[in-house]
Amino acid sequence: MFTGIVEELGTIVRRDDLADAARLTVRGPLVTSDAGFGDSIAVNGVCLTVVEHQTDEFTVDVMAETLRRSSLADLTAGNHVNLERAMAAGGRFGGHIVQGHVDGVGRILSVTPSQNWTVVRIAVPTQLERYIVEKGSITVDGVSLTVSSISQPATSEPGTSGPWFEISLIPTTLQETNLGAAAVGAPVNLEVDVIAKYVERLHPALQEAHSPPAQPVGDTGGRDGSAAE
Repeated sequence: MFTGIVEELGTIVRRDDLADAARLTVRGPLVTSDAGFGDSIAVNGVCLTVVEHQTDEFTVDVMAETLRRSSLADLTAGNHVNLERAMAAGGRFGGHIVQGHVDGVGRILSVTPSQNWTVVRIAVPTQLERYIVEKGSITVDGVSLTVSSISQPATSEPGTSGPWFEISLIPTTLQETNLGAAAVGAPVNLEVDVIAKYVERLHPALQEAHSPPAQPVGDTGGRDGSAAE
């Protein structure tokens, strides 16, 4: 488990593409200092397993499923990534519960700097919209952040389509994570609050409200009474 408090801004030093996976070598002296084979390190919010390590670099294997569901598919040598070691029992809980299991990929819609902070608006996949609440927690590229604003279903913002949320980044976050260099259009890994997902799963009414519609029954054109293809 992680808390979304980035420990180090690492660098991808090598990427090897395999038949159904990718192998990434990452430079990160701090997180590698006590790394061992099989340890978990979050890379841009994705929990990955250390398979090799030496001095200030570690190597991880990223399977096809992870590449498909996260922005790690776009990483190349030279890219900066947010790194966090798994939380030690008894350690400080600085952020919120982060599993390192990405729920979807968002896109940066706008970056609005001001004197003391920067507001970033991010397009969110429709299926994740219901888990995001104003002043709630969300993980963006492995960074635990507070949602400062969300889109309203009844409104339509010029130049955008679909739901979005905003986060306000202080100078320290801009300096110590890769969000400081994030550009409009860039993909970011999103992990919503796991508690919200469990509540929905365990509450029958909520689960039913977000279930896909039932298949039609009776004579709908199929010879055996099933839905026509």
